[in-house]
Formats: sequence, C-alpha cells, structure tokens
Amino acid sequence: MKLIIAYIQPEKLNDVKQALFEAEVHKMSVTNALGCGQQKGYTEAYRGVITEVNLLKKVRLEIAVNEDFVQPTVDAIIEGARSGEIGDGKIFILDLAECIRIRTGETGSEAIG
Repeated sequence: MKLIIAYIQPEKLNDVKQALFEAEVHKMSVTNALGCGQQKGYTEAYRGVITEVNLLKKVRLEIAVNEDFVQPTVDAIIEGARSGEIGDGKIFILDLAECIRIRTGETGSEAIG
C-alpha cells in the first residue's frame, strides 16, 4: 500500500480529477495549501506598500492505493497537472503501514478498496 501526495495548481484540479477517473482511481482527499518552490513568489504594490508574496495557492491531493494502482495514479496526476511551466507541482509516494476502514473494521489492502 502506498500514500500518494501531490501538490498541484488549483486550476488543474478538474483536469487531474478527470484523468484519475479515467484511470479508475475514484477515492482521494483534497485540501487547499500554501507553498512555494522554484516559483519563489512575486512582489506587488498595494497603496504604495511593496509586499512580497512567496506563499502561493496550491491544492494537495492525498490518495491511498494498492501497489497495482501506484503507476496509473501517478501517470494520471502528471497527465492532468502538467503544463510544462515552473510551478506544475510535485508528487510524493510514501509507504502506508496500515489502513483500517472504520465502518467494517477491514484492514490492509481490502480497506483501501
């Protein structure tokens, strides 16, 4: 079992969801996040005061999958999120020690579904 965490541009969320749906990955958690990487942010002036904005809006996806779905999930995220520009995002893949479905008590790969 793996936990896939992806940070993507907010405007790419619908494209990523569509690509995941086509890859038969339907379960995910989505949260708003702030962060910066190579983009480094930008500066803007508001009422004569220059402000540096270095935390940009991102979307964080968390998807728990069984081993067979790791590569299709990663490929779908890349397909939906890639624009070729700096700031497309990052994907992290972590080992998932355990998963428990609260409703039934199932554990492991059966709980992920």
